[in-house]
Amino acid sequence: MLSDGEITYWTVILVLGAVVIVAVVVLLSMLIAFVKRIDAATTSIGGTLTDITGNTADAAMIPTVGDGLDLVLAEGLQHHLFLGRVVDSIPTPAASTHAERV
Repeated sequence: MLSDGEITYWTVILVLGAVVIVAVVVLLSMLIAFVKRIDAATTSIGGTLTDITGNTADAAMIPTVGDGLDLVLAEGLQHHLFLGRVVDSIPTPAASTHAERV
């Protein structure tokens, strides 16, 4: 037969063991939930990366388009300056600075 001290000792040990087992079950359940959540997110990220590859397929054309745009802007500026000299109603940068000085 066990003494009262031994019964108390074993009761405490069994309660602590049960608490540890419950804590392990809870932590493992949380870990499984986190892993499932991460797995779902990586699948979504994989689809996004595939979309990015399609979106950047023509990225090599960006410098060519930029150079063409610079040429169009320069040509537009030439037209604007020419028309500003020919037609008085179109303000030119030179005319506006001249008017400010007067």
